[in-house]
Amino acid sequence: MIERIDPPMRRRAYGGEKINRVQDPWRTHSVHYITICLGSIFPFFIMADVMPVVPPLGFMLFLGWRLIRPGLMPLWAGVPLGAFDDLFSGQPFGSAIFLWSLTMIALEVIETRFPWRGFWLDWFTAGLGIVLYITAAMVVSGASISVHLVAVIGPQILISILLYPILARAIGRADRFRLSRARRIG
Repeated sequence: MIERIDPPMRRRAYGGEKINRVQDPWRTHSVHYITICLGSIFPFFIMADVMPVVPPLGFMLFLGWRLIRPGLMPLWAGVPLGAFDDLFSGQPFGSAIFLWSLTMIALEVIETRFPWRGFWLDWFTAGLGIVLYITAAMVVSGASISVHLVAVIGPQILISILLYPILARAIGRADRFRLSRARRIG
């Protein structure tokens, strides 16, 4: 009786039994890591002699993925991704490992405190995280902290905070690509 009401071609959302449309497991589990690693590599190609102008794109993508998809990465993901960022950032090895791990722990605490967030709270959280990350990276790098150095990193902090909504939209598109359905025949 049910077979006549729901024929086999109508049972599946996309038609017959041979074509299967599900998320590709490789894409589902790797797009966010690849985008973060590419974000860590990208500032390596843009060199500035006088002052740091390029935002820490790897950290910003890491922060954005964590804020947009809270349960996607495990808590320990800051260690390998921070180690990869340390290889290209020029910071002392271990600084990004430490700072990214602290960021993951802090975001986990924020997630438990404010489970329902909006864009403005995410932007504020990302902005605060970016300011703390850049100043902590400046301290960890061993630079002598002066008023001039703080004035020099001001534009980098401002550009990073204003760039976050654009990165959040790019992360949303990458997430849509990550979860898009793949066709497998057979």
